Amino acid sequence: MPPVDGVLTEHTSGAAHIVELIRHTVPPMHPAGIPFVAGPAAVAVLARRHRWIRRPATALAVASATFFRHPTRVPPTTTGAVVAPADGEITLVDTAVPPAELGLGDRPLPRVSTFLSVLDVHVQRVPIAGEVVSVTHTPGRFLSADLPAASTDNERNSMRIRTDHGVDVGVVQIAGLIARRIVCEARPGDSLVLGATYGLIRFGSRVDVYLPEGVTPLVLPGQRAVGAETVFASLT
Repeated sequence: MPPVDGVLTEHTSGAAHIVELIRHTVPPMHPAGIPFVAGPAAVAVLARRHRWIRRPATALAVASATFFRHPTRVPPTTTGAVVAPADGEITLVDTAVPPAELGLGDRPLPRVSTFLSVLDVHVQRVPIAGEVVSVTHTPGRFLSADLPAASTDNERNSMRIRTDHGVDVGVVQIAGLIARRIVCEARPGDSLVLGATYGLIRFGSRVDVYLPEGVTPLVLPGQRAVGAETVFASLT
């Protein structure tokens, strides 16, 4: 929806406003984190009279809830924008041959890699609106995700998205040294909305975006990316 000039964001008042402020400040949790929070939280409750059990269990529950946080993001309204698929540090802006399972050919394409530390938000966002052409899971190693070899050697999940204009973009979730689980909720044929959450990686990882040939990335190595909001490139 395009912005409307002169219209302020609506807010509640009184106690409802306090609740609203808390919701805006404390992000909700991704459903995948419920077992990781519920388990230690239950232990903390059952062992509430035993401080040496209660405190570590409580700390683990809080840490898990923090890791699985799922903040609201507002993607740009610019036509053809390719946005960051994840929060983290941009570690590579280069050209590389995309994984074969993406079906994007054997020529080097512009690539932007984002490294997610255990402190970053770990949900993945749709980098470009379009239809899912393919989703492929590839078993592999668990090297540190900030190593160049992680793109080809590590376990990964590769998704190819085709825009309404017939342009394809590849996005690859890559497991890291600690990560042992990649979640991808998108399926071939799905229509994806820019910036929507489509997956999750536990617990330290990397996400690569492969842009069409000739597209110039608008970001630099060392820059911090905000999932769904940082613009990686423009296809127009």
